Amino acid sequence: MAKVLILMGSDSDFDTMKKAAKILREMDIPFELDVCSAHRTPDRAKKYAEEAEARGIEVIIAAAGMAAHLAGFIAAHTTLPVIGVPVASGALNGFDSLLSTVQMPPGIPVATVAINGAENAGWLACQILSLKYPDVKEKVKQKRKEMYNKVLEKSEKIKRELD
Repeated sequence: MAKVLILMGSDSDFDTMKKAAKILREMDIPFELDVCSAHRTPDRAKKYAEEAEARGIEVIIAAAGMAAHLAGFIAAHTTLPVIGVPVASGALNGFDSLLSTVQMPPGIPVATVAINGAENAGWLACQILSLKYPDVKEKVKQKRKEMYNKVLEKSEKIKRELD
């Protein structure tokens, strides 16, 4: 059963959101991914939000560009944690998306990552789930250790090149 729901406002967001899906796959976290627009399919988006918890979803990642209302719309219809991914698009190259996603009224929070920050959205979903699932916590710790070691390897490589 899926623990994370990834919703995209448009299929054009898929190239960005594949990065979140990749992280969840690497961490063996089951997820669903679908296109659902806050503006073009509001009834469908509302249904996803309202039924997510009953279906076993524990975290929702919502991505959209331009007006980028999907994450806020979803957050307004569920108490599950919602992570917003503003997608670079339009004349402002994602800045409008960032502001639309991050500027939420009190009581309806959306945890917002950087423009096109789907990879960090995936990691944040893992960290949220790690509060409940010790195996996920251990995998996150292991990945962090791998990242740490890669930095050390790069540091040593640079030092060797100076010699």
